[in-house]
Amino acid sequence: MPTSRYKSLVDAFAADIRSGTLPPGTRLPTHRKLAAEHGLALVTASRVYAELEGMGLVSGETGRGTFVRETSLPPGQGISQHVVAAGMLDLNFNYPSLPGQADLLRNALRQLALSGDLEAHLRYQPHAGRLHERAAVARHLEARGLNVPAEQVLIVSGAQHGLAVAMMTLLKPGDVIAADALTYPGFKTLAETLHLEVLAIPVTDSGPDLAAFERMCRTRPVRAVYSMPTLHNPLGWVMGAEQRELLVAIARRHELIIIEDAAYAFLAENVPPPLAELAPERTVYVSGLSKSVATGLRVGFMAAPARWMAAFERTVMATTWNTPGVMTALATTWLDDGTVIELEGQKRVDAQARQAIALQVLAGLDYISHPNSYFIWLPLAEDARADQVAMALMRDQVSVSVAEPFSVSTHVPHAIRLALGSVDMAALRQALVTVKRVVSFYS
Repeated sequence: MPTSRYKSLVDAFAADIRSGTLPPGTRLPTHRKLAAEHGLALVTASRVYAELEGMGLVSGETGRGTFVRETSLPPGQGISQHVVAAGMLDLNFNYPSLPGQADLLRNALRQLALSGDLEAHLRYQPHAGRLHERAAVARHLEARGLNVPAEQVLIVSGAQHGLAVAMMTLLKPGDVIAADALTYPGFKTLAETLHLEVLAIPVTDSGPDLAAFERMCRTRPVRAVYSMPTLHNPLGWVMGAEQRELLVAIARRHELIIIEDAAYAFLAENVPPPLAELAPERTVYVSGLSKSVATGLRVGFMAAPARWMAAFERTVMATTWNTPGVMTALATTWLDDGTVIELEGQKRVDAQARQAIALQVLAGLDYISHPNSYFIWLPLAEDARADQVAMALMRDQVSVSVAEPFSVSTHVPHAIRLALGSVDMAALRQALVTVKRVVSFYS
């Protein structure tokens, strides 16, 4: 097919999609049918759709076909720069906050201003953090079931920075890292930025399919695995003790690095030990205070084997040099005086109350969640399309995440994630009523 004719077909489809002649959700002809209608080779027909998909105009779905996308929906809904229009009820992004937290900050700043160590916060800090502050983090981790010396703790600029430090230090472009087929979008962005190949581990109702993971490790040169065993985002599971032991056994058998993300772990109670406690010789544990305290408090922490600490410190030096002294001092003071523990307890109660509202309002919808979590995963009906549902909700002033930012596999499910922690209770109820109405309409 001459290039001009091929391009003309792509341009014609693009024009029809952008003008609305082919509205969102339209199922396009199969590759074979398109080839037959236009006298193309099958490979050329596939190329037409591939180019349209690269333009963000269509999506190909295994076993279903090729569909016109909802192009007015912001790209990457759920991970793009988070700006919410006035009047929009935000179920897209979690930034849970409790009444009185601003007063806590005000009082802490006053106390810090009166401390004799104030001038030290204006100078550069050690790359891994000051040892007494690392010790405060180590004591906090001990309460979470992770026993690690202060010398094996690093203080970083939020959990996302901790993930970046771990992946930049331990992996190189082209390395293969396994992760749950649905996972935290920040990990996905990092992997793409660092040019890592991500293998999708199939997911079940209670955790990753570890038999499938074992088979992957036998056939591919997997270097690491990224896991959220305690309160998975977005599926809300807590892996049981046997699952954790099996994951660790696979990692040891195949000499894998484990990167354990515990950002939401504080919300779950009476859970098995962290992976880092079970396999301390190969696990990097990453968490922070963005969810348990406040998103503006960009203080995170890592715990890792001693042999990696010097390399991690070099990466911290190369990326941020050190965490801000004032923020770290505030955070570690709150770790030591019990403020963080108190806030975590209050947020567990808050999350439970929000899940109770969802249970009542969304009755009749089949969704996935944890009773203590700040999010819900809502699969849609077989013929429903997530982009259309999300756009319809946006028109009704409710912002949600679609599945695409969370998916690392070629199959992107039609589902939406609801973040429950960013609006007050009355607004949450109102937003969920709208969600149920719109989802039910598309079912």
